[in-house]
Amino acid sequence: MRTATLGPAQRAESLAAMAERELDVLVVGGGVVGAGTALDAVTRGLSTGLVEARDWASGTSSRSSKLIHGGLRYLEMLDFALVREALKERGLLLERLAPHLVKPVPFLYPLRHKGWERLYAGSGVALYDAMSTARGHGRGLPLHRHLTRRHALRVAPALKKDALVGALQYYDAQVDDARFVTTLVRTAASYGAPVANRARVTGFLREGERVVGARVEDVEGGGEYEIRAKQIVNATGVWTDDTQSLVGERGQFHVRASKGIHLVVPKDRINSSTGLILRTEKSVLFVIPWGRHWIVGTTDTDWDLDKAHPAASSADIDYLLDHVNSVLNTPLTRDDVQGVYAGLRPLLAGESDATSKLSREHTVAHPAPGLVVVAGGKYTTYRVMAKDAVDEAVHGLDQRVADCVTEDVPLLGAEGFWALWNARARIADRAGLHVVRVEHLLNRYGTRAEEVLELIAADPALGAPLRAADDYLRAEVVYAASHEGARHLDDVLTRRTRISIETFDRGTRSARDAAELMAPVLGWDKDQIEREVQHYEKRVEAERESQRQPDDLTADAARLGAPDIVPL
Repeated sequence: MRTATLGPAQRAESLAAMAERELDVLVVGGGVVGAGTALDAVTRGLSTGLVEARDWASGTSSRSSKLIHGGLRYLEMLDFALVREALKERGLLLERLAPHLVKPVPFLYPLRHKGWERLYAGSGVALYDAMSTARGHGRGLPLHRHLTRRHALRVAPALKKDALVGALQYYDAQVDDARFVTTLVRTAASYGAPVANRARVTGFLREGERVVGARVEDVEGGGEYEIRAKQIVNATGVWTDDTQSLVGERGQFHVRASKGIHLVVPKDRINSSTGLILRTEKSVLFVIPWGRHWIVGTTDTDWDLDKAHPAASSADIDYLLDHVNSVLNTPLTRDDVQGVYAGLRPLLAGESDATSKLSREHTVAHPAPGLVVVAGGKYTTYRVMAKDAVDEAVHGLDQRVADCVTEDVPLLGAEGFWALWNARARIADRAGLHVVRVEHLLNRYGTRAEEVLELIAADPALGAPLRAADDYLRAEVVYAASHEGARHLDDVLTRRTRISIETFDRGTRSARDAAELMAPVLGWDKDQIEREVQHYEKRVEAERESQRQPDDLTADAARLGAPDIVPL
């Protein structure tokens, strides 16, 4: 396996390579499911390509709750199969596939009623733990424990005394969702899959009833490519119906979008050593540890407006603040909110009007010869969705194809991670960095952190923190553009790093420095640097304005006030 570098030259080469000869499989959509599908297909020995209209993970896959979890509440719905499947995937990711990216996280569940609730909730969490360990995965996580009210308040002093009579504590896992997708894409590329972001499918090629390829527009360069493939996999999430319409075929199922918003607040605003999970009238509310921050979410409401930039309204923000403040000693205010992000879940449309009751299961279909569609599902079970999609595509290939092997394919940066982690003090001494900085790099890049350190060795100035975003090194901005496929300033500040939600200025004070670091890699002149900075500032202002609006309609209109594409 070679190390994949997703720089500007590699992107151009990938587009040309995909158009040069017929592929076995072309995957459309660069979220977690599309990236996982490309990795699954290429590791079965199939010639595979992957295209994404915008940036990797720019839709749903960068705007989740950032949890890898079995879905404790699905046990209450008696959906044991979904929970069992998700817990197996959680264990695989923690232990084998991505230990550098997926980490354990504790949660406290406050009990409000004496007696029966401890028995009821405790039985559910005990079953959750048992299902996790039954198949040999998840043994690395601590088992749940029962806490008295006094003990719970020692663990989470932020809670009101009258908000609980006791508590349960259990463990799940979390991930930087956008970074995980970028790593998936790079892993697929390292096994030989040509990949290209900012490459939009504008139509499909047909021969009679059969779909034989796609017309792909290079959004950056302006050219158009005809990419032929024996099988195409539509993995476009909330855009599934839109992509299907390009084929001229009525889909066998429909996808509805459910909006979920999250707030990011500084760590010192909530005094707790554990995450929280709270029951609401509709679903559950999480307070999730996130480095020097907390993520508070989520909502679950129907959304039928702009899919590319779902907007959080003032009502959404108030909903989350009201619910979390119902259990906090010191209430959060709007001034405590550093960042806000909104994402759309792709749910399979069902009989119920309530999106919280629509299916989190996934479905794979073959609506036309040569075309496979995969939709629905959960972030945690992306690998299973990818396997099912490729299995379906294989039925349309006139050749013998190997079985799925992704259960045993570590992602880029995972192999040898623990050895480097154990040597982190020595690495820090060699690189002239504090050991905390090296830990940060290892937890973001795994063994690929050595490539970032090589940039610093060549230019020591890159070892300094980025201005106004102390958690990230200047080298990480350069690396995002040279190795991780970042094409624009927004890609770096929003997805390769999380500066856009982790700083009160939302990245505007870091924007110019970051753009100047990216410029030599991407060939930008001074005018392009200026356009990138202005575009980012307009995006932030449009988001802020949308979050002052009372409802979805006005919030959507305000968010659309910023341009979508940075002109070159």
